[in-house]
Amino acid sequence: MKRINSFLPTLVLGLALTLTYSTLAPAANIIAEQWTRFENTLISTRDYDNPVQDIKVRVEFTSPSGNKRTFLAFWDGGRLWRMRFSPDEPGNWTYRTACSDKNNNGLHNQIGSFQCKQYTGVLPLFRHGELRLSENRRYFKHFDGTPFFWLADTVWCGPALSELNDWNIFLNDRLWKEFTAIQFVMTQWRMTKTDAEGNPTFTGKEKVTVNPAYFQRLDKYIDAINDAGLVAVPVLLWAIRGDENPGYYLPEDQKIVLAEYMIARYGAHQVIWFLGGDGNFSGENAQTWKNVGRAVFNKDQHRLATMHVMGRSWVGKEFRGEPWFSFIGYQSGHGDDEKTFRWLNQGPPATEWSNKPDLPVINIEPNYEAHNGYTYRKVHDDHSVRRAAYWSLLVSPTAGVTYGGQGIWGWHTKVQAPANHISTGLGSPWFIAKDLPGALSMKYLCQFFKSIEWWKLVPAQEIIIDQPGAKDASKFIAAAKSNEGDIAVVYLPEGDSVTVKTESLNKTATARWYHPRTGGWLSAGTIEQSPQTFKAADKNDWILLIEAN
Repeated sequence: MKRINSFLPTLVLGLALTLTYSTLAPAANIIAEQWTRFENTLISTRDYDNPVQDIKVRVEFTSPSGNKRTFLAFWDGGRLWRMRFSPDEPGNWTYRTACSDKNNNGLHNQIGSFQCKQYTGVLPLFRHGELRLSENRRYFKHFDGTPFFWLADTVWCGPALSELNDWNIFLNDRLWKEFTAIQFVMTQWRMTKTDAEGNPTFTGKEKVTVNPAYFQRLDKYIDAINDAGLVAVPVLLWAIRGDENPGYYLPEDQKIVLAEYMIARYGAHQVIWFLGGDGNFSGENAQTWKNVGRAVFNKDQHRLATMHVMGRSWVGKEFRGEPWFSFIGYQSGHGDDEKTFRWLNQGPPATEWSNKPDLPVINIEPNYEAHNGYTYRKVHDDHSVRRAAYWSLLVSPTAGVTYGGQGIWGWHTKVQAPANHISTGLGSPWFIAKDLPGALSMKYLCQFFKSIEWWKLVPAQEIIIDQPGAKDASKFIAAAKSNEGDIAVVYLPEGDSVTVKTESLNKTATARWYHPRTGGWLSAGTIEQSPQTFKAADKNDWILLIEAN
């Protein structure tokens, strides 16, 4: 049995390893670390015309304390099947397989065990444990209670089109910029019909056939995301209208087959699922996606899931009560007009977050940097990106936000417009686009929120006097504070001054200005009266932090 050493964070080019433990030896010899991945193989005693359609292999894992969890094994070509599992308890685990073809002695009633030891590495992703909802259900936390700040980058085509060495360079850069998650599309879709080696994810429509070669290549890219300490956030089924998008054209039962396969293959990774991508998930379509979600997710999987919705749409009403639906992800999109700004800072994200049951609310596709605006065709710059990000974080209870950059999301290797997205404008190659100034702004954004107890923040627009956003939505000043009044955060998109009601704030609080473009601080004085006016140093965007001593 070969055991792979724990990963040490590094920016050294080309470092790659996997936190998977796999062997063909008896499983009792395997040692896996908590929250990483146990893997073992099964060999079928017979062939099947279409394994993912013809049979199912379930694996029941029993923890040292006696808890049981059941997962699907997955077909990996020929007669080879694999099981993957992320153990959450140290000690001796056992497992037993059950195949729908009980006469298959290689897949049915196979038993084994492995030892799980505590994780000894340094990556917070594994040191603190799997992600779940907080007690108040407004943000994410790790198993040990440590809050998790969602800061995702959008790399829809990255795993499919990049070379592995380039992928690791990019992930190291995002790790340095303090991103915590990577969004991408897992299957073929309108941007990528195959991966870089010409492999499709699957073929067929009425009865799909999975292509293991596609996923064998993809394994290395998803491993790399977790090995860098980042959460993988794949879209399982891109669903915008079009015959290239499986979430749109596959019948419901085949959506289930394909999604189920991917969840079986990658559910042991540290992932958060987007079930459908960019589709219309409201009205009559909602029921189909509810059915798919109920079929492919279950309580044993312990992974968060949501929908990646179309621009300026909101599916809280349709999905909020679904047991698998863990948070509300919305897309404010790439508009540059008054209507778009007002939808974000005064529309559903600002008004419907308090509906029950409570769920985290995250803008998973705001303005992409270097992307043309929809109305006035002005390119979104770093200020546009920051404005959308800080609005998103403050108009709903703070949980996180996603960044996107032209040239990165389509994984350009030359100056070009994204395929099927000509109107969005030209994008630089990924190795240039990774250093767009808005991406660096996300590092400072993350550092700011991690310097405070961000998980206590809830919207508090009532503390702002003379809101300039009432007349011009682009100048909207967003405000949030803790219920205790010991923290207040105010974002001014165009600097100048802001007048704040301070009655609900801690009387010993002091105020500081944070520079979201460089990460620097300036003093803003103490709380002396209510209301109180604070004046920024210039007309660029600023953050006012009022915090108890």
